[in-house]
Amino acid sequence: MNIEIRNIRKKDYKKAIQFAIKGMHFDWYLDSKFLLNAYGRYFWYLEINRATQIFGAYVGDEFVGVLLAEFKGEAKKHSSFWQKLYVKFVDVIQRLFFKEGAGLYEDTTKEQLDKYLESNTPDGEIIFLAADPDCKIKGVGTALLNALEEVEKGKTVYLHTDDACTYQFYEHRGFERVQEKNIVLEMPKGKVPLKCLIYSKII
Repeated sequence: MNIEIRNIRKKDYKKAIQFAIKGMHFDWYLDSKFLLNAYGRYFWYLEINRATQIFGAYVGDEFVGVLLAEFKGEAKKHSSFWQKLYVKFVDVIQRLFFKEGAGLYEDTTKEQLDKYLESNTPDGEIIFLAADPDCKIKGVGTALLNALEEVEKGKTVYLHTDDACTYQFYEHRGFERVQEKNIVLEMPKGKVPLKCLIYSKII
């Protein structure tokens, strides 16, 4: 079946949140279903309110993947005061109660980005790319990347990821690993070792 790239329907936002929870293995860090959904919502609200490019992948009527990207000089595609307020609230909670987890991860990615920017001037960032982990159809991620490349051809993009995700996907599609650092997060489920990564490519 053909994969069609189009605008995401608002009713599919809940499914996108589940893509993040499953695809990024948030269950490595949290046991509670309530907290998993709350953090998934936080992640989605954070990224969609930054995005200047939003692509949804559909097979027929089924939503099977999403790509969000932020490029310099482009207008935001989505803005919600209440979603931004939710993000700020969760940021405060994370800093207070999960400093050695979420705080350490955030500090590490900022440090890596600062080093990357010392010798690179990217045009944009892929801030979220995920396919439905339960979808049997192959090529969803590639179709989403191809759609971005058609719109932003010739530009340099980077992305943050870690080895809890399928980072090999980017290596197979010509992205270069430009930063990596090993950390250990102190999370409610215990210690979680992670390798934080930055990839970059001219698309």
